[in-house]
Amino acid sequence: MSRSGFAEIVFASASLVAGCSTVGYYSQAIDGQLTILARRQPIDEVIADPATTPELKQKLQHVVAMRRFAVDSLDLPNNASYTSYVDLERSYVVWNVFAAPEFSLTPLQWCYPVAGCVSYRGYFSEDDANRFADKLASDGNEVYVAGISAYSTLGWFHDPLLNTMLTRSEASLAGTLFHELAHQRLYARGDTAFNESFATTVELEGVRQWLQKNGREGQYTGYQTTLERKLQFIALVQDAREKLKTLFATDMPDQQKRKGKEEIYVELKQDYRQLREQWGGYTGYDAWFARDLNNAHLVPIGSYYDYVPAFQALLNRHQGNLKAFYESAEKLAELKPGARHEALEQLLPKP
Repeated sequence: MSRSGFAEIVFASASLVAGCSTVGYYSQAIDGQLTILARRQPIDEVIADPATTPELKQKLQHVVAMRRFAVDSLDLPNNASYTSYVDLERSYVVWNVFAAPEFSLTPLQWCYPVAGCVSYRGYFSEDDANRFADKLASDGNEVYVAGISAYSTLGWFHDPLLNTMLTRSEASLAGTLFHELAHQRLYARGDTAFNESFATTVELEGVRQWLQKNGREGQYTGYQTTLERKLQFIALVQDAREKLKTLFATDMPDQQKRKGKEEIYVELKQDYRQLREQWGGYTGYDAWFARDLNNAHLVPIGSYYDYVPAFQALLNRHQGNLKAFYESAEKLAELKPGARHEALEQLLPKP
C-alpha cells in the first residue's frame, strides 16, 4: 500500500471518532508506523554490509535461521515478517499509557475503528506518552507509562525485526519470534486468554525444538524457569488485585480506603521480596517494584496464561503434530467465547 493511501484510510477511520485529540493521536501513530516501514532493510543486505558489526551480524544470522525453522519445522506463516531489520536507535519501539481511577481497577479504555476497545494508548514518542499520562493524571487518574520492546501488527504489515528485540537471549528471541508468528497463524478477536495461551504453547514447543536441534537442550530448563517465575509474579499481583477489589467494594470513607490501599501495596512489595529469596536472588522484576505502585500498574498484568496447560494437553493428544494441533485450535477459535472456554476447561489436566 502506498504511503498516501495508508494515510487516507487511517484518517478516514479517525474521522469516525470526534475530537482533535483523536486525530492528533492517529497522526503520530501513522507517522510512527510509516517511519518503521520506511526504514526497513532486508536482513540479508544488513548481514552482507561490511559496516555491520560482527555481533549484530551473528544475531541476524540466528534470526534468519530461526525464521526458516519456524516455517519448516513449526508450520508457522511463510511471509515477509521478520525478514527485514530496523535500528530505531532507542531502547523501546512504543510506550503504552495505562490509567485507572484511584479506587477502581477498571482501566480507562480507548476505542478505535477495526481494532475495537483497548485498555492502553500507545505512542511512538516517550515525550508524547508522558504528556498524555500527565493529562490523565490531572483529571484525577492514576497512570503508568511502560516501554515496549517488541511490536507486532498481527500480520497487517510485514513486521521487521527491531534492534529493541535483540537485547534478549537466543532462547528468548526465538520465543518472541515464534510467539508473534503464532498470533499470525491463529487469533481469536477479543479473547486475550485464548490468544496468549495458544501463542505461548507454540512458543514453548518451538523453543524446545529449536534448542534441541542446535544441541542446546540444557538451555530449555532455564527458559522454562523464567516462564515459571513470570507466572509466579502474575499470581502475586493477582492476589493483590483481589484484595484491592474487596477494599474498593466497601462503603469505607475514602481516607480509610486510601490507607488500606497503601497497606496492600506495601504487603505486595514484601511478598515479592520473599518470592525473590525463593528464586535465589533473581532480580527480573525489581524495576517494576521499584516504582511507586498504583492501580494503573496492575492493568497490563493479567492471568492470560491459564490455558497453557490445556493447549499443551491438546498438543500431546496429537502426539506433538503441530499441524493437527493448529487445526484443533482453529476449531476452538470458531466457537463462541463461552463454549470455547468451556472446551479449554475440559482439556485442563485434572488435579
